[in-house]
Amino acid sequence: MELLKKYKSTILYLVFGGFTTLINIVVYSLLYYICSISNSLSNVIAWVVSVLFAFITNKLFVFENKSFAFAKLLYEIGTFFLCRLATGGLDLLLMYFFVDICSFHALLMKVISNVIVIILNYFASKLLVFKKKN
Repeated sequence: MELLKKYKSTILYLVFGGFTTLINIVVYSLLYYICSISNSLSNVIAWVVSVLFAFITNKLFVFENKSFAFAKLLYEIGTFFLCRLATGGLDLLLMYFFVDICSFHALLMKVISNVIVIILNYFASKLLVFKKKN
């Protein structure tokens, strides 16, 4: 039980990160494979949808940040989206290079890219966005 309590935020991040990744991959796949929207545009739309979901779940459930004070919320939204924009840009570059340039399998590259992004996003959220004051 102590172990669960100690790693609660990490476990919840992995659970909600899994849902975020699933949302990202499903939206991307629907747009790319079903709607025949370009790789890059499908990736951007999937990113926007998944980042909105991630902000809400990270704030409320993972890091249990219940403050809705305007200045604090503005800081969190700003830093969250800037961090996610950076990792989203990395995702976009990886997908462009490996799918459009190297012709690797799109869904496989999407999964690999998401693993890298999840790790980077966890540390950005924990250390920058929702950091606890001591």
